[in-house]
Amino acid sequence: MEAIPLTSVLPEGFDSKLHKIHFAVWNQIKHPVDVLATNDEEWHKWNSWRSVHDDFNRKFIFSMAQDKTDATLWLFGGIWEVLARRPEPQAHSYTVALREDLMGPFIRRLWVRHRRVGRNSRQKMESVLPAMTVSSILKEPFIGDPFPGHDRINHSLADLQAVVSQARADWRIALESMKGVYVIHDKETGQRYVGSAYGDTGIWQRWATYATTLHGGNVGLKELLEQKGSENYRANMRFALLEYWSMRTDDEHVLERESYWKDVLHARSLGLNKN
Repeated sequence: MEAIPLTSVLPEGFDSKLHKIHFAVWNQIKHPVDVLATNDEEWHKWNSWRSVHDDFNRKFIFSMAQDKTDATLWLFGGIWEVLARRPEPQAHSYTVALREDLMGPFIRRLWVRHRRVGRNSRQKMESVLPAMTVSSILKEPFIGDPFPGHDRINHSLADLQAVVSQARADWRIALESMKGVYVIHDKETGQRYVGSAYGDTGIWQRWATYATTLHGGNVGLKELLEQKGSENYRANMRFALLEYWSMRTDDEHVLERESYWKDVLHARSLGLNKN
């Protein structure tokens, strides 16, 4: 099937020479598509950042956020008007305003297909527009990763915070009425922490505590948080479920399985569990 050119959905009279494209990519801490989906204020800042050069030197910024798994897939993040420019490099030196009157209904709904050449994330739009196509248009604005299934969770603490902050119904319903044993691992070192949700506390409530406190009150995780700093910690600590049951499951069984997994994964001797 022939690809639909991006030009076909641009507004009448659109002048690409007035725009710079912002190809927002992973900054080693956060994925831009997560920021766009969950935090309007932070996404605003991503489009006001000046690097060493005055890259946003045109009237408009056509912003797009790269998908986490497909480097050729971009989610439209709006057209921003540059109202003022300050000379300070490596700072939020641009004053920008979202022009919702320009393609506003496509924000977080339009997926664009484009294979970026080189590392430059801020380019003249007319130079890349001919190669850009429409991948899909969502019925509803993108709000983050859908619940993948209990046995397919492998998400960072930053991902979890985004889900909790939105009170995502698909995630909450799947997890709030479940007890379980989970593992949190540091993807840099491989160290693991094994925990459980039991009693009246379902997995959703327990993980929401991590989203709020970062450490869930655990001594080993508190120490690691102090060592890493919050941004690195949020990006590198990943969550997965090892086992899960209904809330009718006896707490003793949950605790026995938690102890089993601590032994199997050496979470006490080589990991982050202190008990």
